[in-house]
Amino acid sequence: MTELDDWAAHVAEELGLSGLVLDVDAVLDLASVAAHNVVRPAAPLTTFLAGLAAGQAGGSPDDIRDSIARATAVCETS
Repeated sequence: MTELDDWAAHVAEELGLSGLVLDVDAVLDLASVAAHNVVRPAAPLTTFLAGLAAGQAGGSPDDIRDSIARATAVCETS
């Protein structure tokens, strides 16, 4: 695990998300696409919205991947 993976796991635990399976690189890639294709402040907003959508869909690893993919597609067409 990288330092960032450790940080994500720590924050997830503090937020009551123990056992969360998270692809940190995928989240960072989404943030990058949002920042470069939209505007820089879109990065945290977009990742938050993707996470919220994943949680509302059930929060499974597949839900997370799907939300990231859908948000990435929106950013790439904006």
